[in-house]
Amino acid sequence: MARKALLVVLLVAAVAVVVPVLDRSRTDVPRPGPGPTGASAGLESRLAAYATDVVADARYLPPDRAERETLAEGVALYVDGEHERAARRLAEVDFGVRIVRDTPRDGDGPGRRYAEIADRTDETRRGWGRVYVDLDTAPHYSVQVPHPVADAYTDRLGVGVLRGAPGGVLVVAGAHRRAGEGNAADVAHRRDTVFHAVTAELVDRGFPGIQVHGFADSSVPGRDVVVSTGAGDRARPQARTLAGALDGDEFRVCRAWEEKCPLEGRNNTQGKLAAAQGVPFLHIEVSRAVRGDTARTGRAVAAMATAVREWGARTGN
Repeated sequence: MARKALLVVLLVAAVAVVVPVLDRSRTDVPRPGPGPTGASAGLESRLAAYATDVVADARYLPPDRAERETLAEGVALYVDGEHERAARRLAEVDFGVRIVRDTPRDGDGPGRRYAEIADRTDETRRGWGRVYVDLDTAPHYSVQVPHPVADAYTDRLGVGVLRGAPGGVLVVAGAHRRAGEGNAADVAHRRDTVFHAVTAELVDRGFPGIQVHGFADSSVPGRDVVVSTGAGDRARPQARTLAGALDGDEFRVCRAWEEKCPLEGRNNTQGKLAAAQGVPFLHIEVSRAVRGDTARTGRAVAAMATAVREWGARTGN
């Protein structure tokens, strides 16, 4: 009996040691907020860790109207170059700004700088998301990642576009789309979220937007990418550019303006707002097979960046 009791004690002790290691709520990524500039982690690794270690486990606390407006105003001030005023405004909702430097893919040069606007601590777990602002080129477009966990690896797509088309503002959701009550965190279909409030501020400034999603291969058989302009058509030239670039790289593309495609995003909330204000918007769906293949992801992202760069040429940035 004594030997059995000793065995039970040892087993309990072993579990006590193992559990903290397996606890996915912890994060080893440098936390945003006050801290030295030049954080060493590249954007792709930072966003991947954020998606798996924070977003996947985040509860969702719906922000009230004042919180949404305060945070969106802080981001807008930062985009407009009023960094000190932005920091003070963001601090009112316990958000901070940290300057991070991306790791260049070719290893040549120091990499571009971005302002990371996020909760001061990941332990807050409000699920409100993050924003990255290019500091080396004047911002003039947005790239949006509404489902970084539910649509696996779309954070990689967003980072790729931001890297490939200078002058972007990357907006990333902070909770799984099914978090909260009544799909309260499904930011692509709601107006009462931080994600929407921030993108609305960018639309008010005339920033075109590209929103990236992912689909199960069985949802759109025989296709790799669905390219759509959502509820409007102002981004038709860029949609054609993107589809043509994907065709040239042997992707199977469904063009929503030429044929009936699943997942066209006609009811996407951010797309409807952009259409109402005459601002270009691209809604992109990428298959799981492509998102799970690093090489194919890179080629798809390069095509998206090619299309997005047209916005810079048209606006003179």
